[in-house]
Amino acid sequence: MKVISQQEFGGERPLFRASDLRLEGVTIHAGESALKECHHIEAEHCRLEGKYPFWHNDHLRISRCTLTEGARAALWYGHDVRIENTLIEAPKALRDLDGVTLEDVRIPNAQETLWHCANVRIRRAAVHGADYIFMHSHDLDIADYEQHGNYSFQYASNITISHATLHTKDAFWNSVNVTVRDSVLDGEYLGWHSENLRLINCRISGTQPLCYARNLILEHCTLAADADLAFEYSTVRATIDGPITSVKNPRSGSISAHSIGEIIIDEHVKAPADCRISVRDRG
Repeated sequence: MKVISQQEFGGERPLFRASDLRLEGVTIHAGESALKECHHIEAEHCRLEGKYPFWHNDHLRISRCTLTEGARAALWYGHDVRIENTLIEAPKALRDLDGVTLEDVRIPNAQETLWHCANVRIRRAAVHGADYIFMHSHDLDIADYEQHGNYSFQYASNITISHATLHTKDAFWNSVNVTVRDSVLDGEYLGWHSENLRLINCRISGTQPLCYARNLILEHCTLAADADLAFEYSTVRATIDGPITSVKNPRSGSISAHSIGEIIIDEHVKAPADCRISVRDRG
């Protein structure tokens, strides 16, 4: 493998179609598509400032690098990408990728990131400004993860999340086959129009959660006081450890909690309208 160390590049496509190349302490200044159409690239302790630096890259390894805000849309259209201990300031950073691993990564401008990606594994990551993150992505394995940003995981599928804190309005809309464990879900209108959403030992806050959902399962979750008007038109099986402020027009299934402040079943409830709602002892 050829090594380029402590050099600087700029302009358009300075390393176009490179292969079997290791970059050490390299700076890519303003320009465009520095490493386009490349494969088997390693970058360590590098700084990327120009836009579109890693388009159409396969077998890419990035470690201890900084992708500045200028490196927007940094990694699109690739296969087998691993990023470790890296700061990604660039917006719209990852799209149309298959086989992505992120470990110890920070993305402070994560809006519209990780769209149309498959087979994604994330460990120990923090993302901010993450509006619309993960749209249309599938087969995601996420743990030890912190997110600030709305409209996340829309139209995404086949997802497992654990030990996460998600501050996100409208999360999991139209998602399919999602399991979230041991996590905090903070945001309004959680999980609307989802299918096969399963929440286990999660703490949920935000108004009108989990409406219009199909085959919704909650196991030993808690709902904050502001999580009112829950489960409207949903097919649900929920065991809530603690109170529920209010339940409105669930479609079918069962809901159990330690207490329920208000149960609203009115003329707008949808068939079969046979959800069993009960209060159980705290023991």
